[in-house]
Amino acid sequence: MIPSDYTNQSDDELLLQQVEQGSKEAFNSLYEKYWARAYSDAYKRLKDIDLSKDIVQDIFTHIWLNRESLHIRNLPAYLTTAIRNKVIRLVARQNLHHPFFNIHESLAEKNSQADTDLLWKEFFRTYEALLGSLPSKRQAIFRLHFHEDLPTKDIAEKLGLSRKTVQNQLGKAIEKLRVSLLQLLSSLLLLLSIL
Repeated sequence: MIPSDYTNQSDDELLLQQVEQGSKEAFNSLYEKYWARAYSDAYKRLKDIDLSKDIVQDIFTHIWLNRESLHIRNLPAYLTTAIRNKVIRLVARQNLHHPFFNIHESLAEKNSQADTDLLWKEFFRTYEALLGSLPSKRQAIFRLHFHEDLPTKDIAEKLGLSRKTVQNQLGKAIEKLRVSLLQLLSSLLLLLSIL
């Protein structure tokens, strides 16, 4: 007797081959089979219904649009990795953009004094100095990801590195900048509240 997991994997492999050849029916079968599982995985990480749905939809859209070049052999493993990477990227962006960059817009409306602009210039000067203190490869990865909005896969190809190396370097850069800049940002906000 053939184990059901083996049969299931064989069915998936056949459907994935058909998807590569442009079969919408095969794609729909896989979508129906794995959407709920993928959504559940995303939701466990994000605890946000809409963001979880968006991430899963983006991943399945990516699979369909790039079906001829992806060559997926194990869809559950692919989905788990894709969800994890999207969640990491989303969280990294929220951590980076929310406290450091977007806050300037809301505070600028409240504080129009000339000192405010000088303080923000000093903050961004410090940000650039901290970024400049990173090893050159790590700095390049950070700038490509957050300044030029390139995904880690594209950065890896551009710099001739593995995607895992890019993700590790990006994580180290974010951690260093977050710790240093949060202290600076707290001081800046205290000064702005006094002005």
